[in-house]
Amino acid sequence: MKGRLGTLTTLYVTQYLGIGFITVGLTAILRDGGTSLDTLALLQFVGLVWPLKFLWAPLLDRYGSRRHGHYRSWLLPLQAGLVLTLLALLPFADPTRQLGPVVAICAAYVFLSATQDIAVDAVAVRVLSEGTRGAGNGIQVAASYLGNLLGGGACVLVYDRYGWVPAIGLLAALTAVGLLVVWRLREPARVARVAGTGQAYRALLSVFGQPGCRWWTFGVVPLVYTGAGAAYALVTPALVDAGWSLARIGVVTGVVISAPAIVAGLLAGVGVDRFGRGRLLVVGGAALAASTALLLPLMTGRAPLGATVAALCCFMAAYTVANVVLYVVNMDYSRPETGGSDFTVLSSFGLVCSFLAASLGLAAADRVGYPAVAIASVVLVALGVVVGLGHQRRFQGTPMRAPEPAAEPVPAAG
Repeated sequence: MKGRLGTLTTLYVTQYLGIGFITVGLTAILRDGGTSLDTLALLQFVGLVWPLKFLWAPLLDRYGSRRHGHYRSWLLPLQAGLVLTLLALLPFADPTRQLGPVVAICAAYVFLSATQDIAVDAVAVRVLSEGTRGAGNGIQVAASYLGNLLGGGACVLVYDRYGWVPAIGLLAALTAVGLLVVWRLREPARVARVAGTGQAYRALLSVFGQPGCRWWTFGVVPLVYTGAGAAYALVTPALVDAGWSLARIGVVTGVVISAPAIVAGLLAGVGVDRFGRGRLLVVGGAALAASTALLLPLMTGRAPLGATVAALCCFMAAYTVANVVLYVVNMDYSRPETGGSDFTVLSSFGLVCSFLAASLGLAAADRVGYPAVAIASVVLVALGVVVGLGHQRRFQGTPMRAPEPAAEPVPAAG
């Protein structure tokens, strides 16, 4: 199992390296080169690919090589594509002068990364038992922050000291580690597989027919993600209004608060497996509500460095704990034969809620102020915890998916 967790860790980290560079590092580089905020905002739209990835997830469940591993046959070209896409950025040493091609390459990278995530999640659904899903999803969430930290932090430091080519080269080299891991991957033989593309797409809806899935997906998930998303959307504009420089905001929100989030993700994964989903949901939700309340001084314009950084670290750690629990239950509802589609559509709904919450939260703050929206966020998260605890008390122990028939591992190609 340690080998499987190590494989998942590497793949999740490498998929977020480029995402972290695009959303944090490249944004900082472009801004330093004089790119307008309006143009930078357009760059963030490439991230909208992620909530839409459920549209092609069934194709990964339906098609794949029996000889070389069903999802491994997807991961090999996808991971290679991530490396090649990053290498395609090498000629654009001054991205501010060739922004169009750079954004196009970034969009291609995000598409490949989102598709790679579908395949990795499907592998995780198949290889993680009920007692190890906490650790697996804790690693997934922590890996996203580590990837962002390396891509958005370390590569920017390399760029600042040595220039564009060494920074992009480092990014591509780190991503290539995932390609070596995929090459060595021994994926269990695929015994159960959907019979046709239509059946694969019908799985996008049939997943909600499992006991308690609608309660979880349309009750717990929107409440928690809307509350957390609305609160976090206020952070950057509130910091700007409080007089923080863009450089300080970038370092704190892109690098500093990632460290406690990584630790929280790993600890939450172990905690879910040991103490159960319901208890960790209460811990994460209560901490998230409390840490959102700690942000109230910032929402009123008071943002001393130490106290604000501490409050943001607490918020991100608490959000990470809650996020791990949400991911674990999503995986509980993901069936082995359609794991890519199931986990993707359940997780994508949470992403959509976060995007909508960010927009609605900012719009509401313009009318009623930051503190009112923050307080509403606390209430929504608390309601989500109550509804989630009720869900776990009723459905904990209820079989949420049928086990896939056991099969002998198929040796990797090569």
